[in-house]
This record gives sequence, C-alpha cells and structure tokens, in this order.
Amino acid sequence: MTMTEFLELGLCENTVEALEKKGFKHPTPIQKKAIPMLLDGDYDVVGQAQTGTGKTAAFGLPIIEKLENTDKEVQAIILTPTRELALQVSDELNSLRGSKNLKIVAMYGGQPIQEQIRQLKKGVNVVVGTPGRIMDHLKRGTLRLHTIKYFVLDEADEMLDMGFIDDIEDILRYTNPDKKMLLFSATLPRRIMGLAKRYMGKYKVISVKSENLTTDMVEQVYYEVRSSDKFEALCRVIDINKEFYGIVFCKTRAEVNDIANKLSAKGYFAEGLHGDIAQNQREKILNRFKAKRTKILVATDVAARGIDVTDLTHVVNYDIPQNPEAYVHRIGRTGRAGKRGTAITFVQPDEFRRLKDIKRTAKTEIAKKDVPSIEEIKEVKKTAVMDKIYNIIEAEDCEGYLDLAEGLLENNEDPKTVVASLLKHAFHDELNKKYGKMKQVRNVKEVKSGQNRLFVAQGKRDGMNPKKLVDYIEEETGVRSRFIDDVTVLENFAYITVSSRDADKIIRALGINPRNGKPMAEKAKQRRG
Repeated sequence: MTMTEFLELGLCENTVEALEKKGFKHPTPIQKKAIPMLLDGDYDVVGQAQTGTGKTAAFGLPIIEKLENTDKEVQAIILTPTRELALQVSDELNSLRGSKNLKIVAMYGGQPIQEQIRQLKKGVNVVVGTPGRIMDHLKRGTLRLHTIKYFVLDEADEMLDMGFIDDIEDILRYTNPDKKMLLFSATLPRRIMGLAKRYMGKYKVISVKSENLTTDMVEQVYYEVRSSDKFEALCRVIDINKEFYGIVFCKTRAEVNDIANKLSAKGYFAEGLHGDIAQNQREKILNRFKAKRTKILVATDVAARGIDVTDLTHVVNYDIPQNPEAYVHRIGRTGRAGKRGTAITFVQPDEFRRLKDIKRTAKTEIAKKDVPSIEEIKEVKKTAVMDKIYNIIEAEDCEGYLDLAEGLLENNEDPKTVVASLLKHAFHDELNKKYGKMKQVRNVKEVKSGQNRLFVAQGKRDGMNPKKLVDYIEEETGVRSRFIDDVTVLENFAYITVSSRDADKIIRALGINPRNGKPMAEKAKQRRG
C-alpha cells in the first residue's frame, strides 16, 4: 500500500485516510523533508519550494496533527500575499484535516469584516490571511496571536516583492516568542534569509532540487524578436498550439490593456488583469479564465499572484522578467499536477545578458527556437480542419445536409470547388488568416550594441571546457566571469561574447600565441572560414 510512505513520515491514520480520499499516492520531496522535521518540533523551518510542489500539505499536515480544538484561541496563523492564495490554502487545509474538528478560515480584504469578527468570536483554530486584513484585526483587537503555536509565511519572496515586509514585522510583534515559525518561498534571496535570522530561533533550511529551481515538466524556450514583432510572434505562438490555454506576462498595466484588446480584436478569447481592476471585476475575469471561457489571460506579475490553475499549457513572458526570481514564479504556473507545460520568453536583441542571468541563477537551460512560420501554422490548421471533418464523417452526423449536398452537385459544379467553398464558409477563412511580416532577427550576440564575438586560441585539446575557459580569461585578463557570455569551446579553439571594452582588454592581455606567433584572442569577424 503506497500510503504507508505517509505513515512512515509520522502522520496518523486519520490524516492518511484524508490524503487517500484526495488521491494522494506518494509524498513529494518537500513533504518528505518537511513533515518529519515539523512533527519533531525542534526547529523552525525555512523551506524552498515553488508553487505546485505540495508545499501546502508539507506545512499544513504537521500543523493539523499538532493542533487540538480545545478552545477558541487562534493557534496558527498563515500569511499569504494574495486573497486568492489565502482561499486556496484554507480550502486545501480543510480538505486535509479529515475528521479532525478544526476551524480553519480565510480572512482577506474585500470580505465584510463584521462576518470575520463574528467567526473569530465563535472560535477559530487556524487563520489564513493577507497581511493587510490581519493587521486590521490586530489593531481592532478582534484577533489575538499571543498564544499561537505556529506562524507561517507562505510565498515569502512574493510578499517581500509586494512591499509587505513592514506589515509582517508588525504582525510578528503581536505574537509570542515560543511559537514555531515556518517560512516557505520559491527562492531564497538575501532579504528572506535576513528575515529568518532576525525572527527565527534555531532553524533549518530545506530545499527541493536546489540544483534546479524550475520543474522538469516545463519545456523552456526563448524566441529572439524585435519589440515591434512581439505581438505578431505572440499570435503565431497561440495559433501553432491549437489547445493554447495560458498566461501572457507583461511589464505594465498599459501594455496589458493594449495586448488584451488587440488579441480580442483578432478573435482570440483574451482578457487583461492588472492592479487597476476592481476586485469584483477581477473575480469575474478569473472565474471565466478558470472555466476556460477565456483562454488567454494577459497580466502583470502582481495581478497574477495567487492564481491557482493546474492545467495551463503555456506561460509567455511577453516582456523578459526583471529578475530570475520572477522568472521562476512565472513559469511555475504551468507544468503542474503531472501535466507538461511550455514556458516561452521573448528576448529582444539588447536583453541577452538578462537571459543569461536568469539561466545561471535559476540553474536551468532555456533553448533557442525560431518563431513559428506562416507555413507551419497553416499546416497545423489544415490538420485540425481535416480532423474535425473526419470526426463528423465517423459519427455519421451529417444526414440533415445530404439534400443540400445533392442540390449543389446537381448543377454540375466541380466537386473540389464545392468542398472548398463550404470549408471557407464553415471556417470563416481561417486558413487564409492574415499574418504580419517579421524582420529576421540574427543571433542576439551579433546585433547587441557594443558587443563583440571573440576567437580564442584555446580549446578542448588544451584541457578547456566553458567553465575552465572563463576562469582562465578572468585570471589572465581581470575581466569578470559574469561579463563573459555565450561560451563555445571546440577542439582547437573557442568563441566568447564580451563588450567592446572587455574585448580590447582581453586581446591585449592574452597577447601572442607562442606556438604560432598569432594573437591568442582576436575579433571573430576578422577570421575567414
């Protein structure tokens, strides 16, 4: 019985039965590490795990095991960055508690506060809430945290990005010093670890797949496109994937509106989501998206936080994320619940260094691909049209149209012309959809302003690999490794990309090759063949 793995972690049979009813089969890596440690209770915990790895159960199951419904006092507080995530976490915990009589509620802004006060007076064991609403209750005196056993920060890096650090520190001042503190985050930047050191006692850091912060279930690719070609590239990406269902991330609210409106005008089921949208309208947009009446959600990072949809096929970074942490959060929204997903990033010619930073920090590979051609899209559409027609033929679902077909053919019309005309009528000229022309973008390293491709007379025969070559250049020339891009090491020589200033510095410092009297490094365009 596979559920014995959960029993071996120290969970009781009631909890395991609840897990079995939910369809759990095996504990995830973060659950294997976190649950025994939290049940043991000797340490506070900093957990590194992104959305979709089972982290809610990782911290929720031990809390459920340890708490008892003995009085009306709040025994655990879980802070989340958004109301959507608060609802998601509270729903998950309620489904995990099984027959245990615990009162778990979500509290966030936008809800009537009087109803929340009424619930607190009746007795609540676990509160899942957003920092703003929790502070509101603390100041009113309607929520007391002086006897809590657990304090949890979920999606801690997002909360810091959204500016909640002051609220979090204020809330901590209302809590007792002997509580257990749990902090879960997709990434662990310096600010997160600083928070842990200031407010935690003895703590341990646990992480899942620390060598790779992104999931293997997500295919990660990037397209080199000019800014003026991004919208055309987006349309082609959507059209080449007939089951496209995803989020398109943009930098600004104005861009969200612009892209969503353009997509809608071209017949796509798209809507925009950003911070200026009222809460009731936001909920309607999200409900349509979750019901798949809207297939494309164009959103800013902040607006998309807390959205819980497990079967997204795509995430598109219309604008390259500002930092690696944002990239990890964005692409973690697809490739979940055992389903594969695709993350696409549009990279402009001057953004290659930022892409390199993302790949290095997230410890992931992002493959370069060409934007789908018009011919490729038409082939996909033709196949889809033929599949629909064959399905109708197999279902024998065209009997009511046989008389019409005979009438059309009685006039001695060419059967091919008749069929083609019917297809055009039925599919609204879908196969002849107009696409824009895209200027061909050469490899980024060739078009970046102020960048040079260098030939270096060191290769595999000299014992070089990309890391050794970069270390060698840094040691010999003083050019820091982070400024050396796109390293290619061949048998007898290598190529690198650096700034014009660093190129001159490297060429001067490496000097002449003693073997043949030629330069050890020179600009690649100077060489032929």
